[in-house]
Amino acid sequence: MLTINSIKNGIVIDHIKAGFGMKIYKYLELDKVDYSVALIMNAESRKLGKKDIIKIENNLEMDFDVLGFIDPNITIDIIKDESIYKKIKLKLPRRVENIIECKNPRCVTSVEKNIPHIFNLVDEKTGEYRCEYCDQIYENISL
Repeated sequence: MLTINSIKNGIVIDHIKAGFGMKIYKYLELDKVDYSVALIMNAESRKLGKKDIIKIENNLEMDFDVLGFIDPNITIDIIKDESIYKKIKLKLPRRVENIIECKNPRCVTSVEKNIPHIFNLVDEKTGEYRCEYCDQIYENISL
Protein backbone atom coordinates (compact mmCIF):
# COMPACT_ATOMS: atom_id res chain seq x y z
CA MET A 1 0.00 0.00 0.00
CA LEU A 2 1.20 3.51 -0.85
CA THR A 3 2.09 5.76 2.07
CA ILE A 4 2.01 9.57 1.82
CA ASN A 5 3.39 11.38 4.85
CA SER A 6 1.20 13.75 6.81
CA ILE A 7 1.42 17.47 6.23
CA LYS A 8 2.30 20.00 8.93
CA ASN A 9 -0.02 22.82 7.88
CA GLY A 10 -2.39 22.86 4.96
CA ILE A 11 -5.48 21.28 3.51
CA VAL A 12 -6.54 17.72 2.73
CA ILE A 13 -9.38 17.33 0.25
CA ASP A 14 -10.70 13.85 0.96
CA HIS A 15 -13.47 11.52 -0.22
CA ILE A 16 -13.28 12.77 -3.79
CA LYS A 17 -15.13 10.48 -6.17
CA ALA A 18 -12.53 8.40 -8.02
CA GLY A 19 -11.52 10.16 -11.21
CA PHE A 20 -12.55 13.66 -10.10
CA GLY A 21 -9.29 14.47 -8.28
CA MET A 22 -7.60 15.67 -11.47
CA LYS A 23 -10.58 17.93 -12.25
CA ILE A 24 -10.21 19.60 -8.85
CA TYR A 25 -6.42 19.69 -9.21
CA LYS A 26 -6.77 21.58 -12.50
CA TYR A 27 -9.53 23.88 -11.21
CA LEU A 28 -7.36 24.92 -8.23
CA GLU A 29 -4.38 25.32 -10.65
CA LEU A 30 -2.20 23.22 -8.37
CA ASP A 31 0.14 22.46 -11.27
CA LYS A 32 1.33 26.10 -11.10
CA VAL A 33 2.17 26.30 -7.37
CA ASP A 34 5.58 26.13 -5.73
CA TYR A 35 4.59 24.24 -2.57
CA SER A 36 4.08 20.50 -2.01
CA VAL A 37 0.92 18.94 -3.40
CA ALA A 38 0.02 15.25 -3.47
CA LEU A 39 -2.72 13.91 -5.74
CA ILE A 40 -3.63 10.37 -4.81
CA MET A 41 -5.92 8.63 -7.26
CA ASN A 42 -7.94 5.45 -6.82
CA ALA A 43 -7.03 5.00 -3.16
CA GLU A 44 -8.90 2.25 -1.35
CA SER A 45 -11.94 3.40 0.61
CA ARG A 46 -14.34 1.38 2.74
CA LYS A 47 -17.07 3.95 2.13
CA LEU A 48 -16.59 4.61 -1.60
CA GLY A 49 -14.64 1.58 -2.81
CA LYS A 50 -12.11 3.89 -4.50
CA LYS A 51 -11.48 7.59 -3.94
CA ASP A 52 -9.10 10.41 -4.79
CA ILE A 53 -7.32 12.59 -2.21
CA ILE A 54 -5.46 15.89 -2.58
CA LYS A 55 -2.98 17.00 0.10
CA ILE A 56 -1.81 20.61 -0.06
CA GLU A 57 1.09 21.77 2.13
CA ASN A 58 -0.17 25.35 2.26
CA ASN A 59 -3.25 27.24 3.38
CA LEU A 60 -5.11 28.71 0.47
CA GLU A 61 -8.43 30.33 -0.14
CA MET A 62 -10.81 28.21 -2.16
CA ASP A 63 -14.42 28.31 -3.22
CA PHE A 64 -16.11 25.49 -1.33
CA ASP A 65 -19.28 25.93 -3.46
CA VAL A 66 -17.36 24.94 -6.58
CA LEU A 67 -15.87 21.90 -4.85
CA GLY A 68 -19.32 20.95 -3.52
CA PHE A 69 -20.70 21.30 -7.04
CA ILE A 70 -17.97 19.06 -8.48
CA ASP A 71 -18.49 16.43 -5.76
CA PRO A 72 -20.80 17.07 -2.78
CA ASN A 73 -19.35 14.14 -0.81
CA ILE A 74 -15.96 15.80 -0.41
CA THR A 75 -14.61 16.57 3.04
CA ILE A 76 -12.04 19.27 3.67
CA ASP A 77 -9.60 18.85 6.56
CA ILE A 78 -7.75 21.96 7.68
CA ILE A 79 -4.42 20.79 9.15
CA LYS A 80 -2.47 22.71 11.79
CA ASP A 81 0.64 21.26 13.44
CA GLU A 82 0.03 17.85 11.81
CA SER A 83 -3.46 17.52 13.37
CA ILE A 84 -6.93 18.08 11.98
CA TYR A 85 -7.89 21.56 13.18
CA LYS A 86 -11.24 21.75 11.37
CA LYS A 87 -13.30 19.35 9.25
CA ILE A 88 -15.71 20.70 6.65
CA LYS A 89 -18.34 18.48 4.97
CA LEU A 90 -19.40 19.83 1.60
CA LYS A 91 -22.80 19.64 -0.06
CA LEU A 92 -24.40 20.79 -3.28
CA PRO A 93 -24.62 24.58 -3.25
CA ARG A 94 -28.13 26.06 -3.49
CA ARG A 95 -26.94 28.55 -6.10
CA VAL A 96 -23.93 28.62 -8.41
CA GLU A 97 -22.69 31.63 -10.31
CA ASN A 98 -20.32 31.46 -13.30
CA ILE A 99 -19.43 27.82 -12.64
CA ILE A 100 -21.51 26.38 -15.47
CA GLU A 101 -22.86 28.09 -18.58
CA CYS A 102 -26.37 27.99 -19.95
CA LYS A 103 -26.54 26.01 -23.20
CA ASN A 104 -29.82 27.58 -24.35
CA PRO A 105 -28.96 29.73 -27.41
CA ARG A 106 -31.98 31.96 -26.69
CA CYS A 107 -30.99 32.63 -23.07
CA VAL A 108 -30.04 36.23 -22.27
CA THR A 109 -26.63 34.95 -21.10
CA SER A 110 -25.94 33.66 -24.62
CA VAL A 111 -26.93 36.94 -26.26
CA GLU A 112 -25.68 39.62 -23.84
CA LYS A 113 -22.13 40.01 -22.55
CA ASN A 114 -21.20 40.35 -18.86
CA ILE A 115 -24.36 38.73 -17.51
CA PRO A 116 -23.52 36.16 -14.83
CA HIS A 117 -24.55 32.56 -15.45
CA ILE A 118 -26.70 31.79 -12.41
CA PHE A 119 -28.17 28.37 -11.69
CA ASN A 120 -30.35 27.36 -8.73
CA LEU A 121 -30.55 23.88 -7.27
CA VAL A 122 -33.91 22.26 -8.00
CA ASP A 123 -33.40 18.64 -6.95
CA GLU A 124 -30.67 17.70 -4.49
CA LYS A 125 -30.97 13.95 -5.15
CA THR A 126 -30.38 14.22 -8.90
CA GLY A 127 -28.20 17.34 -8.77
CA GLU A 128 -30.53 19.18 -11.14
CA TYR A 129 -30.01 22.92 -11.55
CA ARG A 130 -32.05 25.46 -13.53
CA CYS A 131 -30.89 28.63 -15.22
CA GLU A 132 -32.23 31.65 -13.35
CA TYR A 133 -33.11 33.43 -16.59
CA CYS A 134 -34.57 30.81 -18.95
CA ASP A 135 -35.19 27.69 -16.79
CA GLN A 136 -32.80 25.57 -18.88
CA ILE A 137 -32.04 22.38 -16.92
CA TYR A 138 -28.47 21.35 -16.09
CA GLU A 139 -27.94 17.89 -14.64
CA ASN A 140 -24.83 17.51 -12.51
CA ILE A 141 -23.08 14.43 -13.96
CA SER A 142 -20.78 14.01 -10.95
CA LEU A 143 -23.59 12.50 -8.87
